[in-house]
Amino acid sequence: MTRNARDFWTGLLYIFFGSSAIFIARDYNMGTALRMGPAFFPTILGAVLAVIGAIAVIRSFLAPGTPIGGFSFKGLVLVTLSVVVYGFLVRGAGLVIALPLLVIISAYASTRFRWRMTLVMAAGLTIFCALVFVKGLGIPLPIIGPWLGG
Repeated sequence: MTRNARDFWTGLLYIFFGSSAIFIARDYNMGTALRMGPAFFPTILGAVLAVIGAIAVIRSFLAPGTPIGGFSFKGLVLVTLSVVVYGFLVRGAGLVIALPLLVIISAYASTRFRWRMTLVMAAGLTIFCALVFVKGLGIPLPIIGPWLGG
C-alpha cells in the first residue's frame, strides 16, 4: 500500500499525460536534434513527464506524506468558468477585458483571495501579455475588441 497518496496520484497523472503526448505524437515526423520535426518536442516532453511521474509513484511507496485534502468544487467551477468567459470574450471585447476577467474569476477560487492583489495581478498580466504576445510575437488577438470600437 502507498504511504503517500498525493505523490501516487500525481505520479499517475504525470504518467498519463506524458504517455498521451508520446502516443499522439507517434504519427508525426520525429526529425533529429538539429532539424526537429513536429513530434520531437511532445515526445521528449512526454518522456520527461512520464519519468517524473514514475519517480513520484515509486517515492509514494517509500516516503510517508500528508493525506489528500477535500475536493474543491468551487475552485473547479470558477477556474473552468474563467476559461470559458475568456474564450467567449477575447475576440469580441479584446484582451483588456477578457484577460483581467480570467484572472479575477480564477483568483476568486482561492481561499486566500484578496481584491487588491488580484487587481494588481490582472493589470500586470494584461500589460505583459499585450506586450509580449500581441506586440512582440504578433499573435492576432485584439487588444481592444470590435465590441468596444477597437
